[in-house]
Amino acid sequence: MPLVIIGLGNPGPEYEATRHNAGKRLLDYLSQKFTIPLDRKQADFQFGEGVWRDRRLLLVFPTAFMNMSGKVVPWLRMKGAGDPAQWLLLHDDLDTPFGMVRFREKGGAGGQRGVESILNSAGSKNIARIKVGIGRPPYVGADVSGYVLSPFLKEERERLPFLFENALALTEKWLLSRERN
Repeated sequence: MPLVIIGLGNPGPEYEATRHNAGKRLLDYLSQKFTIPLDRKQADFQFGEGVWRDRRLLLVFPTAFMNMSGKVVPWLRMKGAGDPAQWLLLHDDLDTPFGMVRFREKGGAGGQRGVESILNSAGSKNIARIKVGIGRPPYVGADVSGYVLSPFLKEERERLPFLFENALALTEKWLLSRERN
């Protein structure tokens, strides 16, 4: 059974640089580090398949909008990757300050609609995730949806490679823990 890493974001160039696409950008980073290109496409997602330490690894980006990310679940089951305990979600998180990445073994969606869509479609909260902190808007009463759909500031963009290196370490730790399963 393959291990699955799913990067969440919105499709299209207008969303590529936004805070809400931190999960997709992290997936792209991992794709380069693991030399598994996301070069294959299905109707609602793109993916790449490869091997990491003798384990089959599937990298997936749902190309439906964030709140419809769960559309990928039936395909994962068809590919023989139906156990949510073997999935790792990568996504942005408002409640994690910018500059931090956090690992969570399982749990609820915490208001993140892409995660909620995956959890609902999978029928399980037993899905690991790496949360890329984007922090909250800088002032009370700010439009949260406008904030998450805005691009990172220059100073933030300069710090993303460091965050992604931390996330890579967390990803490798998760992958190693799956070798025992």
